[in-house]
Amino acid sequence: MKRLQAFKFELMPNGGQQRDIRRFAGARRFVYNKALDIQKANYAAGGKFIGYVDMANRLPEWKKEFGWLKESPSQSLQQSLKDSERAFKNFFEKRADFPRFKKRGSGESFRFPQGFEIDQANSRIKLPKLGWIRYRNSQGILGTAKNITISQSGAKWFASIQTEREVGQPIPAATSAIGIDAGIARFATMSDGSFVEPLNSFKKHEQRLKKYQRRMSRKVKNSRNWHKAKRKVQNIHTRIGNARKDFLHQATTEISKNHAMVAIEDLQVGNMSKSSKGTTEAPGKNVAAKSGLNKAILDQGWFEFRRQLEYKLAWRGGMLIAVPAHYTSQTCPACGHVAKENRQTQARFACVDCGYENHADVVGALNILARGHRVTACGEDGSGLARKRKTKPASVKQEPTEVTMREVAHV
Repeated sequence: MKRLQAFKFELMPNGGQQRDIRRFAGARRFVYNKALDIQKANYAAGGKFIGYVDMANRLPEWKKEFGWLKESPSQSLQQSLKDSERAFKNFFEKRADFPRFKKRGSGESFRFPQGFEIDQANSRIKLPKLGWIRYRNSQGILGTAKNITISQSGAKWFASIQTEREVGQPIPAATSAIGIDAGIARFATMSDGSFVEPLNSFKKHEQRLKKYQRRMSRKVKNSRNWHKAKRKVQNIHTRIGNARKDFLHQATTEISKNHAMVAIEDLQVGNMSKSSKGTTEAPGKNVAAKSGLNKAILDQGWFEFRRQLEYKLAWRGGMLIAVPAHYTSQTCPACGHVAKENRQTQARFACVDCGYENHADVVGALNILARGHRVTACGEDGSGLARKRKTKPASVKQEPTEVTMREVAHV
């Protein structure tokens, strides 16, 4: 089977190369925004969506109109148009919101699908119109390089090299299955009773971040001192993101090594972290409390946790199952009784029917694991796996038990 994998390295360009990299990123952003502007105007006029080929045919005209575009590699500009088309397709297929214009200094990047060289022995990369650039050779590159993306993070530039290689069908070394309940007090609670403490990277640096943001707000915008203050704010954000990323990689690697099947909740993080401000006519309630909860949810990185678990388990021959999260913390794993009163506090679960007691997060993990087994057996409706299928699995005629009826009524 083919495995696509990315290897990321920090670049060490000289002064001239840094200026060129910033210019190329700006040209790429300009082309993306111009294509988006044309698509919006075309849609308002009742026209059909303009595909990549038709949009790319306009590039020569844009280069004549804006002569500085000629200095940028044509590949990176073409890839920008492909990114624009992909953004619209994701919107049409309801996988993302409507594409937005890219801002300067936010997500700066450009990509080369070909024309680059990698000299691992001497730790350098040759890029079109940039020449040889040294990089921090922190790991070996496996496979054939297919494309390379140059991106900015804080004040540094990085090269992400996507490779492709043939690997054998992976066989999981572990044979166990586990359910994971994601939370805030506990980042991840396992069905075997173990748990992972949260990192809360943003919370740890929040006060320091506020201090530097206040300093930045008191400077004259775009002045030299304003840019200095901005760099300090960016450095804190970079440190927060790096710490969270390292924490998630360690946690997901440990879980994927020790388990062949992992069941997690199919959480809709975007919906969970929406603001409750409301409108002037209908203002929201408990806005400050909800804002704090939203901040804590986003600080955990649940979506990235799930993404990393999915590909790491697949690499090791395991599987990730996403199950519906409804009533997992209110269902008794012993008798199946569902009641709000079962969860007496944030941490304590005590079934009002049979008297079963345990930590509420462990109970949630046990129910998630049970649902994961049902999904793999019959594709339980409402699960993340069942929603991806175009057809529902054939149902097996059997007499429903009392527990099954309760679960169906509340899922």
